[in-house]
Amino acid sequence: MADESTDSDESAAEAASAMPEAVDRATFHDELLRLRGWEKAHTREGDAIAAARRRLPMVEIDPYLQLIGPQGPLLLREAFEGRRQLIAYYFMWRAGRPEPDQCEGCTWVTTQVAELSHLHSRDITYAVFCQGPYDESVRYRDFMGWDMPWYSAHDSLDRLLAGRETGTMYLVCYLRDGDRVFETYWTTLRGVEAMDNSYALMDLTVHGRQETWEDSPPGWPQPWADGPGRMRTDGRPIAQWPRLESNRRYESTSEPGGDEN
Repeated sequence: MADESTDSDESAAEAASAMPEAVDRATFHDELLRLRGWEKAHTREGDAIAAARRRLPMVEIDPYLQLIGPQGPLLLREAFEGRRQLIAYYFMWRAGRPEPDQCEGCTWVTTQVAELSHLHSRDITYAVFCQGPYDESVRYRDFMGWDMPWYSAHDSLDRLLAGRETGTMYLVCYLRDGDRVFETYWTTLRGVEAMDNSYALMDLTVHGRQETWEDSPPGWPQPWADGPGRMRTDGRPIAQWPRLESNRRYESTSEPGGDEN
């Protein structure tokens, strides 16, 4: 027991001393300017990648594929809500499981998407295409307090995600030309960080994300191991805790006699 306490004390002391060298303002300014040049090159490289993305070919998909929404079945082309483009996040779903067991990664990125007006101003609709049943999964959306369009893509997944594994997070972009629909881009895993702002802000701080995979100086705090656990605290996706603290509750099953799509 004493050994554990000593180790804990040493870890705490090491974390407390994890600070950069303190220098005068002029030295700090010069070092920051050197980094700024690297940051600008990174931004320009991102612009070049985005330009190449805009020049990708596209693939036509069936606009009549069925989704389930709040009013029942609807067609894929109807999910555009009259706009020309659609960004769909494919939310992983663990059917019949309580809210602590739902996907921590999907919960993390979906929580970041709060304001859609800027997307709408560019003729883009954003929606979640859940990979599970509508009636069950929309209760999770309501528990989390999200208000973006939410559909079940469960019955059409094999065709919507043709050539890709279902049960994995995806961010997919579509273009509509009248009644025709085309897929123009998709990404997965770390690619969905495009939706995030928390990590982007953490990356500006001296300790970064505090995850074990990061290249940080010796002694820097890194209590968050790589893997699903970095998006969980006390057995739940991190973003669930504020909802519970505000007395929200989630019911994972339909009322008796209810219809589950």
